[in-house]
Amino acid sequence: MEKMNYKKGINRREFLLAGAKVTAVAMLTGLGTSRLFGAGLMLGSPVEKIKLNNGVKMPVLGFGTLYLTGEVGEKCVADAIAQGYRLIDTAKVYNNEEAVGVGIKNSGIDRKELFVTSKIWVEDSGYEPAKKAFQTSLDKLGLDYLDLYLIHRPRGDVKGSWKAMEELYKAGKIKAIGVSNFTPAQIKDLMAGSSVKPAVNQIETHAFFQQPGDREFLKQNDIVMEAWSPFAQGRNNLFTNQVLADIGKKYNKSNAQVSLRWHYQRGIVAIPRTSQVAHMKENLDIFDFKLSDADMNAIAKLDLNVTQFPEWD
Repeated sequence: MEKMNYKKGINRREFLLAGAKVTAVAMLTGLGTSRLFGAGLMLGSPVEKIKLNNGVKMPVLGFGTLYLTGEVGEKCVADAIAQGYRLIDTAKVYNNEEAVGVGIKNSGIDRKELFVTSKIWVEDSGYEPAKKAFQTSLDKLGLDYLDLYLIHRPRGDVKGSWKAMEELYKAGKIKAIGVSNFTPAQIKDLMAGSSVKPAVNQIETHAFFQQPGDREFLKQNDIVMEAWSPFAQGRNNLFTNQVLADIGKKYNKSNAQVSLRWHYQRGIVAIPRTSQVAHMKENLDIFDFKLSDADMNAIAKLDLNVTQFPEWD
């Protein structure tokens, strides 16, 4: 087998260069993206919801914020909410919780309409540190509660962190608790001494790393699988992959839209990230078509069964 190339591959923005140029010209001439891509503010959200194992409802498609910091992050979060996103995902280690909080505030939407996720980092693992870290995140976000709080990595005093999270959950400070990057064995170990089952496991999953075993385990245990990088950040040239492109032509959809629809039909929550309003809108436009069994089987064959992020392993 040839050595894997872990470079990011073609950038989605480069792939849509022609459209980006049109957008840039429109912005300079005062046309703006709202007239190019439809109304800028949606009165509601087109995104369906999935019920977690504690009855809480979570949008099946959300907005990731990794690398979106400062004023850019503030604007992107507000733009995403304006387009119809209601699930907003952040984490302490992203160093952008304050920006996300400002974006939420600037959106003007009722807090109850949103589903906000953050995560505890390794350095804050343990009972007391976890409680302090949670309050710090809450304060930075400017919120009274979180909809979902995750243990970001299965390292450190995981059980101590989970005990703290269970107490915060039972006190109503968190609507649901879960984990991220946990294997089935690690989840089993956590559940063995817990009173609250994880509601979500957020892991790497996309066309090139499909993790069918993890998906089956999570399904059997009524734990929602969430993809933290549904496009593999464009690695392995996902945005120009010919199999995805050929499927997309049948529905007049892009590789990105086919990828997100594939996640949706497998019951997986996805949180794509973008700083472009056009792409935010594009990513939401996946609920008016359905991939056939043949399409799903073709995408299944793209699985390389190896992470595309070895530097994060």
